[in-house]
Amino acid sequence: MIAAAVLTALAMACALGAWRLTFARWPWRTPRAAILLWQSLGVTWGLASVGALLAYALEPYRRGVLYGLHAFAQSAVSFGMGHGLLQPYDLPRVTALVAGLSLLAVLIVVLLAAGFQTLRARRRHRALLSLIAHDDPGVPGVRILDHPGAAAYCLPGLRSEVVVSAGTLSLLSRDELAAVLAHEAAHVRERHDLVLLPFTALNWAMPWLSVVRDAHSSVALLVEMAADDHARRYCSPRRLATALLRFGTAGAGAVPNGALGATSEHVMARVNRLVKPGATLPRRFRYGLVTFSVLLSASAPLLWIYPG
Repeated sequence: MIAAAVLTALAMACALGAWRLTFARWPWRTPRAAILLWQSLGVTWGLASVGALLAYALEPYRRGVLYGLHAFAQSAVSFGMGHGLLQPYDLPRVTALVAGLSLLAVLIVVLLAAGFQTLRARRRHRALLSLIAHDDPGVPGVRILDHPGAAAYCLPGLRSEVVVSAGTLSLLSRDELAAVLAHEAAHVRERHDLVLLPFTALNWAMPWLSVVRDAHSSVALLVEMAADDHARRYCSPRRLATALLRFGTAGAGAVPNGALGATSEHVMARVNRLVKPGATLPRRFRYGLVTFSVLLSASAPLLWIYPG
């Protein structure tokens, strides 16, 4: 029962930590490390929640969750063939076993479904772009969409594409456009779509949970800030801030499904951070945060094999 109790406490601690992290502002000072912490909290919460149920259900085997699953499968086969007893055989443990396996299946299926829907949306949008978008020698490597509204986004993947609208070209100066393109290139290079995918999947599966919605919103903002940090290496932060303000004034809307791009959401938070950046967190704090995230991610799998 020790493993089940510890896994339950770990799952509750991750949920509490995620709730507190949505209100924190220090992650804005180190978005990449904060994103890693968010990923660690999400993975650990899922494995700990499933593990707590399975550890309780398989406690009679006293050899850990993984061994218990193997032993239970063998016991079920023997029971089906008329040999021996099926353990765990009491109703609470059978209920916990079914609930744990069901939760694990839901988490896996939801993640796969979200990935499939994202890939399908990108494929459809690429097909659409092949019909309505064109290249421009003045903006090499970028697809131009003949639309008067302000839009700039990227379609990540094996054939990543950066797309801007004609309205964006007329709205931004050359330096501002370069800043926006550097921002979109960061999304492509760092595969921020994969960072967001698990949180998007959870948001689809559990839209009624405020902590899930807030987690998705927080990670989405951190992803944008991480891309801002990459862009500021190649352009003036004020140029990028000005471009963001223009997008906000123009009312840039949602980007296509499966894409990442500039919208009017969280504009002022990003602009203030670019214009008046806070002090960088100490290196030892960032390294400590990364170390903590790695250890936290490893804790649940280790408890799955703990024979308690």
